[in-house]
Amino acid sequence: MLISTMNDLPGSEVTEVLGEVFGLTVRSRHVGSQVGAGLKSLVGGELKGLTKTLVETRNQAMERLIEAAKARGANAVLMMRFDVTDAADVGTEVCAYGTAVVIGPASS
Repeated sequence: MLISTMNDLPGSEVTEVLGEVFGLTVRSRHVGSQVGAGLKSLVGGELKGLTKTLVETRNQAMERLIEAAKARGANAVLMMRFDVTDAADVGTEVCAYGTAVVIGPASS
């Protein structure tokens, strides 16, 4: 599955547009990591535990996006984006979304 943030793909042609697809996940906040992040913010630096969690969350949203695109018969997703929001002060919602398409080689 080819995933691109671009509108078109050089050397390829969109032969069919299948519509919007998305992958969504919500992760709850761990009290221990929140306390650790609060303490770390006092001295500065990367919050490695939160970084790891966000990477895992984005990856899971992408996996779900790919599953949704395959289920619609797509071989690519164009204009892919991420959206991150607070989920009722209990977690973080991450949504990967884009347009599911079928692509082939560009005609000459």
